Amino acid sequence: MRRTRSTYAVSVLSAGLALSLTLAACSDGDGGDTGSMPAASSSTDGMDHDDMSGTSDTDEVMPVSTGDPFADARTAAAHMPETGLTLATGLAAATGTAGEVDSEAAALRAGLTAMLQEHVYLTGIGVATAYTAGADSEEFAAAKAALDGNTQDLTDAIGSIAGEEQGDAFQQLWETHIGYFVDYAVAVQGGDQAAADAARAELDGYTTEAGTFFEQISDGNLPAAAVAESLAMHVTTLTAAIDAMAAGDPGASDALRAAAQHVGEGAATIAAGLATGAGLPGDAMDDASTLRSTLTALLQEHVYLASFAVFTAYTADGGVESDAFTSAAATLDANSVALSDAVTSLAGEEKGAEFLNLWREHIGFFVDYAVADATGDEDGRQQALTDLDGYRPQAGAFFEEVSGGELPADDVAAGLGMHVSTLAGAIDSLAATLVA
Repeated sequence: MRRTRSTYAVSVLSAGLALSLTLAACSDGDGGDTGSMPAASSSTDGMDHDDMSGTSDTDEVMPVSTGDPFADARTAAAHMPETGLTLATGLAAATGTAGEVDSEAAALRAGLTAMLQEHVYLTGIGVATAYTAGADSEEFAAAKAALDGNTQDLTDAIGSIAGEEQGDAFQQLWETHIGYFVDYAVAVQGGDQAAADAARAELDGYTTEAGTFFEQISDGNLPAAAVAESLAMHVTTLTAAIDAMAAGDPGASDALRAAAQHVGEGAATIAAGLATGAGLPGDAMDDASTLRSTLTALLQEHVYLASFAVFTAYTADGGVESDAFTSAAATLDANSVALSDAVTSLAGEEKGAEFLNLWREHIGFFVDYAVADATGDEDGRQQALTDLDGYRPQAGAFFEEVSGGELPADDVAAGLGMHVSTLAGAIDSLAATLVA
């Protein structure tokens, strides 16, 4: 995957990274709860990031990266559940949405939504990495480590509800089914239909076993047959995405998004059953909880679809001119429209259009940063960071207005510092990895 710096590489960065590394800018970054995923915490700068604001003593945005683009993508994505909570809290209060945004049941649903969605995208990106860089490459090892981190997060979440022993049992089940997906991906790429059929049969068997497991830990509130049916659709949609990637189908990004959207529905069902079985306060299915999980899913999806689009730009024949990249960019744009539609549903068409314009403007600033980073233009890099600083108070003012003051502009703008720094850091890591 490593390329020499060239006109082609710079053009890919300017077009591809424009899409990938701009999308977490509407997040709070302060706070967090049981619905938030842990972020990768290490950095090449040696700083302690446990309480990192992303700004220096002079409030200048400071990019933070580990040098690992997969870990840095997770770090950026990990702020999205926080963003969903922050925005849902203000918007629910402003619109009188029924229910509790911050109940324990709502937090469980948002957390499972984020983690299960991330599982799909990290699996898809991992398979694509194995197909293009090789299963023995450093890039694939990093992608697999990111997926393992997601598995541990899911294990911890299940263990916190059902106990450590059941958490360990879940981890074994989950890791086994990931192994079957890997077997399937290898077989499909190699044209070994018998091995692909065997892996698919193993996955089908897993759905039944997992259904029994969830019925047990939920005290019967999650019927085994219903869980197995949902997981069967997970298998069907994710194997379809793997098929598309193996075949070089430009529609692979749409197939991957369909798989990710399905697990969001499954997360709601599983969270409701587990919350009832454990007696958690709140209602995982009330309107406020639904708003929180919807925003969480859309914001995190934005990050991972963007990452997939960038990956495609670097690996597909023809780069940004390829049908595969055009399709990936269109899939990402569909998510952007969905985000603006969500704003429209709460604040009206005028505000939805304003949000979309504001969103697209700050993308341009990240484009400037990415191009400067790739070409070694330090002045341009610093100017882009200055422009992103200017975007933060604009976004803060917008959300204060649409929330009727429930989301203070200064708080929103301050929180954006973390997300500018992590996204800029992810650009640094991508440039270091993919542009020699």
